[in-house]
Amino acid sequence: MLPCLNKKLFGIDCLGCGIQRALSLVFQGEFIAAFKMYPAIYTLLLLAIIVGINFFYKIKYAQKIISILAILNIAIIVISYVIKMNQLI
Repeated sequence: MLPCLNKKLFGIDCLGCGIQRALSLVFQGEFIAAFKMYPAIYTLLLLAIIVGINFFYKIKYAQKIISILAILNIAIIVISYVIKMNQLI
């Protein structure tokens, strides 16, 4: 796994800390552990799948779907990060 440069330099997690481990857990079939590691993993995977499908086959409302999923992902990432940082205090 690639080390987190932010954690290495400043000693605190970044917003993306845990995504590599969560993706690895998804591929190993550990779905609950992946969600606990990085709650936005499934919405990010859904976003990646929709973007990939839209690249080859144009989806009718793709821009709207992608925008909604992007906003949802940002919200989940920020909220889970705030919760994780408050647990460390």
